[in-house]
Amino acid sequence: MAKRFYLDTAIWRDYFEDRSDGTRPLGEFAFQFLRKCGENNAIVFVSDVVVLELKIRFSEQQSKEIFSSFESMITWLDASAKQTSKAREEWRKRDKALPFKDVLHAIIARDNHAILIARDKHFFDQLFSIVEVQKPEDVDFI
Repeated sequence: MAKRFYLDTAIWRDYFEDRSDGTRPLGEFAFQFLRKCGENNAIVFVSDVVVLELKIRFSEQQSKEIFSSFESMITWLDASAKQTSKAREEWRKRDKALPFKDVLHAIIARDNHAILIARDKHFFDQLFSIVEVQKPEDVDFI
């Protein structure tokens, strides 16, 4: 069965902006992860929530460009009302510093039997009970 992944918006930004944290090449980690997804016929989910978050920072054309090299492995999703409602329930139970949309990303990934690819500490500290979370450089494709 093909591995299934859902990438947090920040991972797409790492890739597109070729970001670094001063010591680690986050953009390169994101690119290599996506390359391996292609080589291993993995499924990469992109939700309307990710697209909306990217459009806050990037133009429509840039938003499309971010995904253009990976179209063959992307499955597009829309967050359902039920997922949004469930995310709101979960969010209310948690630290309010946790962004609501990150809880929604976790719910969407879980509902699609995908591993959530993220880097932010709160995914690992607070959302691991909802969905499996890994950093792009830590994923084992074997």
